[in-house]
Amino acid sequence: QFSQLAFDEILSQQKIETDKERYQNKIKLYILLSALVVFLLIAFILYRNNNQKRKANFLLEKQKQKVEFTLSELKSTQAQLIQSEKMASLGELTAGIAHEIQNPLNFVNNFSEVNREMIAELKEEISKGNYDEVKFIADDLEANEEKINHHGKRADAIVKGMLQHSRSSTGQKSLTDINALCDEYLRLSYHGLRAKDKSFNAEIKIDFDNSIEKINIVPQDIGRVLLNLYNNSFYAVNEKIKTAGENYNPVVSVQTKKINDKAVLTVMDNGSGIPQKVVDKIFQPFFTTKPTGQGTGLGLSLSYDIIKAHSGTIK
Repeated sequence: QFSQLAFDEILSQQKIETDKERYQNKIKLYILLSALVVFLLIAFILYRNNNQKRKANFLLEKQKQKVEFTLSELKSTQAQLIQSEKMASLGELTAGIAHEIQNPLNFVNNFSEVNREMIAELKEEISKGNYDEVKFIADDLEANEEKINHHGKRADAIVKGMLQHSRSSTGQKSLTDINALCDEYLRLSYHGLRAKDKSFNAEIKIDFDNSIEKINIVPQDIGRVLLNLYNNSFYAVNEKIKTAGENYNPVVSVQTKKINDKAVLTVMDNGSGIPQKVVDKIFQPFFTTKPTGQGTGLGLSLSYDIIKAHSGTIK
Protein backbone atom coordinates (compact mmCIF):
# COMPACT_ATOMS: atom_id res chain seq x y z
CA GLN A 1 0.00 0.00 0.00
CA PHE A 2 2.89 2.33 0.82
CA SER A 3 4.46 1.63 -2.62
CA GLN A 4 1.09 2.27 -4.28
CA LEU A 5 0.76 5.59 -2.44
CA ALA A 6 4.30 6.57 -3.46
CA PHE A 7 3.59 5.60 -7.04
CA ASP A 8 0.35 7.59 -7.04
CA GLU A 9 2.23 10.58 -5.65
CA ILE A 10 4.80 10.33 -8.47
CA LEU A 11 2.02 10.17 -11.06
CA SER A 12 0.39 13.20 -9.47
CA GLN A 13 3.64 15.16 -9.59
CA GLN A 14 4.20 14.17 -13.21
CA LYS A 15 0.70 15.34 -14.09
CA ILE A 16 1.36 18.66 -12.36
CA GLU A 17 4.63 19.07 -14.27
CA THR A 18 2.91 18.14 -17.55
CA ASP A 19 0.12 20.65 -16.94
CA LYS A 20 2.67 23.28 -16.03
CA GLU A 21 4.66 22.59 -19.22
CA ARG A 22 1.50 22.77 -21.33
CA TYR A 23 0.61 26.09 -19.75
CA GLN A 24 4.10 27.44 -20.43
CA ASN A 25 3.89 26.23 -24.03
CA LYS A 26 0.58 28.04 -24.44
CA ILE A 27 2.13 31.23 -23.09
CA LYS A 28 5.05 30.87 -25.53
CA LEU A 29 2.63 30.25 -28.38
CA TYR A 30 0.65 33.36 -27.51
CA ILE A 31 3.87 35.39 -27.37
CA LEU A 32 4.98 34.06 -30.76
CA LEU A 33 1.58 34.78 -32.28
CA SER A 34 1.68 38.31 -30.85
CA ALA A 35 5.15 38.85 -32.31
CA LEU A 36 3.97 37.52 -35.67
CA VAL A 37 1.03 39.96 -35.65
CA VAL A 38 3.42 42.83 -34.87
CA PHE A 39 5.76 41.79 -37.71
CA LEU A 40 2.82 41.53 -40.13
CA LEU A 41 1.61 44.97 -39.05
CA ILE A 42 5.08 46.44 -39.60
CA ALA A 43 5.30 44.73 -43.00
CA PHE A 44 1.90 46.17 -43.99
CA ILE A 45 2.91 49.67 -42.92
CA LEU A 46 6.20 49.38 -44.81
CA TYR A 47 4.40 48.06 -47.89
CA ARG A 48 1.98 51.01 -47.81
CA ASN A 49 4.81 53.49 -47.26
CA ASN A 50 6.80 51.97 -50.12
CA ASN A 51 3.80 52.39 -52.43
CA GLN A 52 3.49 56.02 -51.39
CA LYS A 53 7.22 56.52 -51.95
CA ARG A 54 7.00 54.97 -55.41
CA LYS A 55 4.14 57.34 -56.31
CA ALA A 56 6.10 60.28 -54.95
CA ASN A 57 9.20 59.18 -56.90
CA PHE A 58 7.13 58.91 -60.08
CA LEU A 59 5.78 62.45 -59.62
CA LEU A 60 9.30 63.65 -58.87
CA GLU A 61 10.55 62.11 -62.11
CA LYS A 62 7.79 63.97 -63.98
CA GLN A 63 8.79 67.26 -62.36
CA LYS A 64 12.44 66.71 -63.24
CA GLN A 65 11.54 66.10 -66.88
CA LYS A 66 9.57 69.38 -66.92
CA VAL A 67 12.61 71.35 -65.74
CA GLU A 68 14.70 69.62 -68.43
CA PHE A 69 17.09 67.56 -66.32
CA THR A 70 19.47 65.55 -68.48
CA LEU A 71 19.01 61.79 -68.90
CA SER A 72 22.27 61.06 -67.12
CA GLU A 73 21.17 63.12 -64.10
CA LEU A 74 17.86 61.27 -64.00
CA LYS A 75 19.59 57.86 -64.09
CA SER A 76 22.01 58.93 -61.39
CA THR A 77 19.19 60.19 -59.15
CA GLN A 78 17.15 57.06 -59.75
CA ALA A 79 20.09 54.80 -58.87
CA GLN A 80 20.67 56.76 -55.65
CA LEU A 81 16.99 56.54 -54.71
CA ILE A 82 16.87 52.80 -55.38
CA GLN A 83 20.01 52.19 -53.35
CA SER A 84 18.76 54.41 -50.52
CA GLU A 85 15.43 52.58 -50.56
CA LYS A 86 17.11 49.19 -50.50
CA MET A 87 19.54 49.99 -47.72
CA ALA A 88 16.90 51.71 -45.56
CA SER A 89 14.22 49.06 -46.01
CA LEU A 90 13.31 48.13 -42.45
CA GLY A 91 11.23 45.21 -43.67
CA GLU A 92 14.15 43.48 -45.40
CA LEU A 93 16.50 44.11 -42.50
CA THR A 94 13.99 42.87 -39.92
CA ALA A 95 13.31 39.68 -41.86
CA GLY A 96 17.01 39.10 -42.49
CA ILE A 97 18.03 39.67 -38.88
CA ALA A 98 15.25 37.43 -37.56
CA HIS A 99 16.13 34.64 -39.97
CA GLU A 100 19.89 34.77 -39.43
CA ILE A 101 19.98 35.16 -35.67
CA GLN A 102 17.09 32.83 -34.78
CA ASN A 103 18.91 29.66 -35.80
CA PRO A 104 21.92 29.92 -33.43
CA LEU A 105 19.67 31.20 -30.64
CA ASN A 106 17.46 28.13 -31.00
CA PHE A 107 20.53 25.92 -30.58
CA VAL A 108 21.67 27.85 -27.50
CA ASN A 109 18.21 27.65 -25.89
CA ASN A 110 17.75 23.95 -26.67
CA PHE A 111 21.15 22.86 -25.38
CA SER A 112 20.73 25.02 -22.27
CA GLU A 113 17.45 23.27 -21.53
CA VAL A 114 19.05 19.85 -22.05
CA ASN A 115 21.94 20.79 -19.76
CA ARG A 116 19.54 21.82 -17.01
CA GLU A 117 17.92 18.38 -17.12
CA MET A 118 21.30 16.67 -17.21
CA ILE A 119 22.49 18.60 -14.16
CA ALA A 120 19.49 17.28 -12.26
CA GLU A 121 20.42 13.74 -13.36
CA LEU A 122 24.01 14.41 -12.35
CA LYS A 123 23.00 15.39 -8.82
CA GLU A 124 20.84 12.30 -8.54
CA GLU A 125 23.64 9.98 -9.66
CA ILE A 126 26.10 11.64 -7.26
CA SER A 127 23.74 11.04 -4.39
CA LYS A 128 23.56 7.37 -5.42
CA GLY A 129 27.33 7.11 -5.74
CA ASN A 130 27.21 6.05 -9.41
CA TYR A 131 30.41 7.85 -10.35
CA ASP A 132 30.83 6.07 -13.70
CA GLU A 133 27.44 7.43 -14.76
CA VAL A 134 28.43 10.83 -13.34
CA LYS A 135 31.47 10.87 -15.63
CA PHE A 136 29.36 10.05 -18.69
CA ILE A 137 26.89 12.83 -17.87
CA ALA A 138 29.74 15.30 -17.24
CA ASP A 139 31.23 14.44 -20.67
CA ASP A 140 27.86 15.08 -22.30
CA LEU A 141 27.56 18.37 -20.45
CA GLU A 142 30.99 19.42 -21.67
CA ALA A 143 30.08 18.56 -25.27
CA ASN A 144 26.85 20.53 -24.99
CA GLU A 145 28.68 23.53 -23.56
CA GLU A 146 31.02 23.49 -26.56
CA LYS A 147 27.99 23.54 -28.87
CA ILE A 148 26.45 26.42 -26.92
CA ASN A 149 29.72 28.33 -27.20
CA HIS A 150 29.93 27.63 -30.95
CA HIS A 151 26.41 28.85 -31.69
CA GLY A 152 26.81 31.79 -29.33
CA LYS A 153 29.83 32.89 -31.37
CA ARG A 154 27.74 32.48 -34.53
CA ALA A 155 25.14 34.87 -33.14
CA ASP A 156 27.91 37.23 -32.02
CA ALA A 157 29.39 37.23 -35.54
CA ILE A 158 25.99 38.08 -37.02
CA VAL A 159 25.54 41.00 -34.60
CA LYS A 160 29.06 42.29 -35.31
CA GLY A 161 28.34 42.02 -39.02
CA MET A 162 25.16 44.05 -38.56
CA LEU A 163 27.04 46.73 -36.62
CA GLN A 164 29.80 46.77 -39.22
CA HIS A 165 27.20 47.07 -41.96
CA SER A 166 25.54 50.08 -40.33
CA ARG A 167 28.77 51.88 -39.41
CA SER A 168 30.21 54.40 -41.87
CA SER A 169 33.94 54.27 -42.56
CA THR A 170 36.05 56.99 -40.97
CA GLY A 171 39.27 55.82 -42.63
CA GLN A 172 41.58 58.30 -44.32
CA LYS A 173 42.35 58.00 -48.03
CA SER A 174 45.93 57.55 -49.09
CA LEU A 175 47.84 56.86 -52.32
CA THR A 176 47.93 53.08 -52.58
CA ASP A 177 49.49 50.54 -54.93
CA ILE A 178 46.35 48.64 -55.98
CA ASN A 179 48.38 45.72 -57.37
CA ALA A 180 50.18 45.18 -54.07
CA LEU A 181 46.87 45.48 -52.19
CA CYS A 182 45.20 42.91 -54.46
CA ASP A 183 48.07 40.47 -54.01
CA GLU A 184 48.24 40.93 -50.23
CA TYR A 185 44.56 40.20 -49.64
CA LEU A 186 44.56 37.34 -52.15
CA ARG A 187 47.21 35.52 -50.11
CA LEU A 188 45.44 36.42 -46.88
CA SER A 189 42.16 34.94 -48.12
CA TYR A 190 43.77 31.79 -49.49
CA HIS A 191 45.78 31.03 -46.36
CA GLY A 192 42.78 31.83 -44.18
CA LEU A 193 40.76 29.12 -45.93
CA ARG A 194 43.71 26.74 -45.83
CA ALA A 195 43.91 27.24 -42.07
CA LYS A 196 40.32 26.01 -41.77
CA ASP A 197 40.65 23.19 -44.32
CA LYS A 198 44.17 21.76 -44.76
CA SER A 199 43.03 19.63 -47.71
CA PHE A 200 41.95 22.64 -49.79
CA ASN A 201 44.11 23.59 -52.76
CA ALA A 202 43.47 25.91 -55.68
CA GLU A 203 45.52 27.37 -58.51
CA ILE A 204 45.96 31.14 -58.26
CA LYS A 205 46.54 33.21 -61.39
CA ILE A 206 47.45 36.89 -61.32
CA ASP A 207 47.75 39.37 -64.18
CA PHE A 208 48.60 42.82 -62.87
CA ASP A 209 48.97 45.92 -65.04
CA ASN A 210 52.08 47.70 -63.78
CA SER A 211 51.16 50.89 -65.63
CA ILE A 212 48.50 51.64 -63.01
CA GLU A 213 49.70 54.47 -60.80
CA LYS A 214 48.94 54.73 -57.10
CA ILE A 215 45.26 55.41 -56.38
CA ASN A 216 43.79 57.62 -53.66
CA ILE A 217 41.65 55.14 -51.64
CA VAL A 218 40.99 53.95 -48.10
CA PRO A 219 43.15 50.79 -48.26
CA GLN A 220 41.43 49.05 -45.32
CA ASP A 221 37.99 49.46 -46.91
CA ILE A 222 39.07 48.34 -50.38
CA GLY A 223 40.91 45.47 -48.69
CA ARG A 224 37.62 44.41 -47.10
CA VAL A 225 36.00 44.42 -50.56
CA LEU A 226 38.83 42.31 -51.99
CA LEU A 227 38.61 39.87 -49.10
CA ASN A 228 34.87 39.40 -49.65
CA LEU A 229 35.35 38.76 -53.37
CA TYR A 230 38.24 36.36 -52.84
CA ASN A 231 36.46 34.47 -50.07
CA ASN A 232 33.42 34.01 -52.30
CA SER A 233 35.57 32.69 -55.14
CA PHE A 234 37.50 30.25 -52.95
CA TYR A 235 34.23 29.11 -51.38
CA ALA A 236 32.73 28.53 -54.85
CA VAL A 237 35.59 26.36 -56.11
CA ASN A 238 35.79 24.51 -52.79
CA GLU A 239 32.08 23.61 -53.06
CA LYS A 240 32.56 22.42 -56.64
CA ILE A 241 35.47 20.19 -55.56
CA LYS A 242 32.96 18.18 -53.51
CA THR A 243 30.81 17.33 -56.55
CA ALA A 244 33.16 17.56 -59.55
CA GLY A 245 35.30 14.69 -60.78
CA GLU A 246 39.02 14.17 -60.28
CA ASN A 247 39.82 16.09 -63.46
CA TYR A 248 38.48 19.34 -61.98
CA ASN A 249 41.22 21.88 -61.26
CA PRO A 250 40.01 24.81 -59.10
CA VAL A 251 41.31 28.15 -60.37
CA VAL A 252 40.92 31.67 -58.98
CA SER A 253 42.33 34.48 -61.12
CA VAL A 254 42.81 38.18 -60.43
CA GLN A 255 43.49 40.80 -63.08
CA THR A 256 44.08 44.54 -62.93
CA LYS A 257 44.01 46.71 -66.03
CA LYS A 258 44.22 50.43 -66.78
CA ILE A 259 41.49 51.56 -69.19
CA ASN A 260 41.71 55.29 -69.99
CA ASP A 261 41.66 56.95 -66.54
CA LYS A 262 40.07 53.95 -64.78
CA ALA A 263 41.57 51.02 -62.90
CA VAL A 264 39.56 47.83 -63.53
CA LEU A 265 39.87 44.87 -61.18
CA THR A 266 38.48 41.49 -62.27
CA VAL A 267 38.11 38.48 -59.96
CA MET A 268 37.20 35.19 -61.66
CA ASP A 269 36.81 31.56 -60.61
CA ASN A 270 35.75 28.32 -62.30
CA GLY A 271 33.30 27.34 -59.57
CA SER A 272 29.60 26.76 -60.05
CA GLY A 273 28.82 30.44 -60.68
CA ILE A 274 25.86 32.54 -59.58
CA PRO A 275 22.37 31.39 -60.71
CA GLN A 276 20.90 33.97 -63.10
CA LYS A 277 17.69 34.24 -61.06
CA VAL A 278 19.55 35.62 -57.99
CA VAL A 279 22.07 37.91 -59.73
CA ASP A 280 19.91 40.98 -59.04
CA LYS A 281 19.76 40.14 -55.32
CA ILE A 282 23.43 39.58 -54.49
CA PHE A 283 24.02 43.14 -53.21
CA GLN A 284 20.96 43.12 -50.92
CA PRO A 285 21.69 43.05 -47.17
CA PHE A 286 21.46 39.57 -45.62
CA PHE A 287 20.94 37.81 -48.96
CA THR A 288 23.14 34.72 -49.19
CA THR A 289 23.16 31.45 -51.11
CA LYS A 290 25.38 29.79 -48.53
CA PRO A 291 23.97 27.27 -46.01
CA THR A 292 22.86 28.58 -42.62
CA GLY A 293 25.85 29.39 -40.42
CA GLN A 294 28.33 29.85 -43.29
CA GLY A 295 27.35 33.34 -44.38
CA THR A 296 25.39 36.34 -43.14
CA GLY A 297 24.83 37.91 -46.54
CA LEU A 298 26.58 41.17 -45.63
CA GLY A 299 29.84 40.81 -47.59
CA LEU A 300 28.72 41.99 -51.03
CA SER A 301 26.32 44.54 -49.55
CA LEU A 302 29.19 46.16 -47.65
CA SER A 303 31.39 45.93 -50.74
CA TYR A 304 28.75 47.72 -52.81
CA ASP A 305 28.60 50.61 -50.32
CA ILE A 306 32.39 50.92 -50.15
CA ILE A 307 32.87 50.98 -53.91
CA LYS A 308 30.04 53.53 -54.34
CA ALA A 309 31.70 55.70 -51.67
CA HIS A 310 34.90 55.60 -53.78
CA SER A 311 32.89 56.75 -56.86
CA GLY A 312 33.41 53.36 -58.47
CA THR A 313 31.16 50.59 -59.77
CA ILE A 314 30.90 46.91 -58.90
CA LYS A 315 29.02 44.27 -60.88
